[in-house]
Amino acid sequence: MPHISRARRVVTAIAGVVGIALVATACSGDGASVVPDVPEQVDAALPAETQQQLQGAVERAMAATGSSGAIVGVWAPWSGTWIAGLGTTTPGGEEVSTDMRFRVANVTRAMTCDVLYAAAADGLVSPDDAVTEWITGMPGYENVTLEQLCDSTSGIASYAPRVVERWRVTPERVWSPKELAAYGMGAARTGEPGAAFADSDTGYLLLGIALERATGLTAAEMYEKYITEPLGLQATVLPAPTRNLAEADAPMLNGLYSPDNPEGAVNCAEPMDVTALSSSTGYTAAGVVSDIEDLGLYVQALATGSLPGATDERFASPLPASANGPTWYTAAGGAYQAGSLIGQYGAIPGYITGAFADPSSGMAVAVVLNNSRASATVGSDLAWELAAIASKAPAASGQTAPTAGLPWTAEQYGEYVAAAAVCPLPEG
Repeated sequence: MPHISRARRVVTAIAGVVGIALVATACSGDGASVVPDVPEQVDAALPAETQQQLQGAVERAMAATGSSGAIVGVWAPWSGTWIAGLGTTTPGGEEVSTDMRFRVANVTRAMTCDVLYAAAADGLVSPDDAVTEWITGMPGYENVTLEQLCDSTSGIASYAPRVVERWRVTPERVWSPKELAAYGMGAARTGEPGAAFADSDTGYLLLGIALERATGLTAAEMYEKYITEPLGLQATVLPAPTRNLAEADAPMLNGLYSPDNPEGAVNCAEPMDVTALSSSTGYTAAGVVSDIEDLGLYVQALATGSLPGATDERFASPLPASANGPTWYTAAGGAYQAGSLIGQYGAIPGYITGAFADPSSGMAVAVVLNNSRASATVGSDLAWELAAIASKAPAASGQTAPTAGLPWTAEQYGEYVAAAAVCPLPEG
């Protein structure tokens, strides 16, 4: 990829990165200028039988993860739409509504890569730049590029496993990116730069810092300029790190975590409420908040390359997402490719999310569960189960269902969700 010139460069030492100013307001959406290039969505609800299958899958995942609530959206352009809030915000709490916001977790990674390619198109930065061109004080990382940070091939370890317990104890604590980066960079490297995919939240944090320097914008302003304003997303924002989302004006789906009881088993009946978690824990790796309709629209734009600066090169050379995974499961550009689907999944204290879309048929699924005790892979397993169900939805009158299918069945991924259960599943 050719090096892109720019008028100026701001370089800062990672040791001096302090006091991130994250804007807390979402854009109005009045200036939307991007429409994902997908088939027109038929104006109808999905058939009742399809809705029942989808709801059953989500409710089983809620039970498996100990989630009191979930929000889900399924868009099948040839058949219909299903958007639902299930359960309650907390055990015994208010009913979940579809307008509630939640943390999108690792979907933030894809958004940070969106900014990289948009800023490159603006001539502000090149994906081939070494991270040390933008962040000084990082000896030994001269051969790590911004593109490798985006692709998660930098070989830099993740920081979250080393601090997540502290997040749960003091969720409102504000963390600086330099402190979190130090945890990942202080651990053994996962491989040589460019050699293999190994998901790294530290990499996306460093990419965010570098892009702030390149664009002269805060992380929140970057997302607003390159993603939320072009798409007209009204509920999507990177909150200020001191913003307590449990007290926010906009309705928020509570984020829960089931601790162990004294006997060592998971206490599924009395989860901790970690809604107040500071966005600084995820920053440009997992800090964004959204709602289900915004998330569905975003993932369609991601899959179709509809955002500013989108390039075919971003997903052109994917690598295996896991050593022993199926050949159809790869990763590139801050996203996963599963068969014909492109998207992201993951977890942050309080939430497990998954969002994927098919760029050809336009089918999209997005889901959030409000308890993060189970494995983050439930986010992808459930999303793929929902996609398999939706892909079989019959065509509405005058429409034609896509002929291509997915290389898995809903039953397969329903079994994976059940196998990941940390709380009792209903019998039958």
